[in-house]
Amino acid sequence: MTEQEKSVLREVDEDVRRSAKHMIRTARFGSLALIDQNDGHPVVSRVGLATDTNGMPIIPVSSLSGRDADLAADTRASLLVGEPGKGDPLAHGRITLQGSVERLAEADHARARRRYLARHPKASIYIDFADFSIWRLNVQTASLNGGFGKAYALAADDLSLECNDWDAWNAMEAGAVEHMNDDHSDANALYGEVLCKAGAGAWRLTGLDPEGLDLALGDQHERYTYASKITKAEELRPRLVELVKEARTLQGTIG
Repeated sequence: MTEQEKSVLREVDEDVRRSAKHMIRTARFGSLALIDQNDGHPVVSRVGLATDTNGMPIIPVSSLSGRDADLAADTRASLLVGEPGKGDPLAHGRITLQGSVERLAEADHARARRRYLARHPKASIYIDFADFSIWRLNVQTASLNGGFGKAYALAADDLSLECNDWDAWNAMEAGAVEHMNDDHSDANALYGEVLCKAGAGAWRLTGLDPEGLDLALGDQHERYTYASKITKAEELRPRLVELVKEARTLQGTIG
């Protein structure tokens, strides 16, 4: 990176990290750039997205597209996420993630499959076809553009999530999400409508991690980030209860 490039970058703080994580967590799709193994040229594909519990993007790939061969031949990849709104598309935020991909297997594949289907339930008609595999992009660096004049260079530590015991967390998360969706739809509604300040509806949890919770209402995806991180699985239930109380208090104030 040249001195001129460094001069236009802003300082990365906790708000910037939170914004970047939110953009990645709520993205439904992205543009994946790879190196074509046949001619060495860059190739870009639109891919569906979800995230692993540690915040890294997970991507299903069909061998019929030929992209899985590219991924296996050269694990370097870049992923662009961020949807434009009205007006100039360059005025809207986006983030480019650079890193290496790995094909997930066994327990990692099962977790990624579940988390992907939670965000893209219609993918159930093809996700288990023999030609499909699931890959994770392990981010090493990232470039966040929050709009004109808002450029940031991020490192892996800025985007990855930490947990004292990922094995315990991953063993617990699926059951916790299922329990909340089956038995506590009222709590999910409070998370979506009050804490995320999103529209009313049958909100469902799609994932839980040490920094926040992810929700979906149809194709609308939201994320609520906790005021303070939790570090282990046993702290999750009390935090979810606290959030319900907080949301009801806010609801009463608004009402």
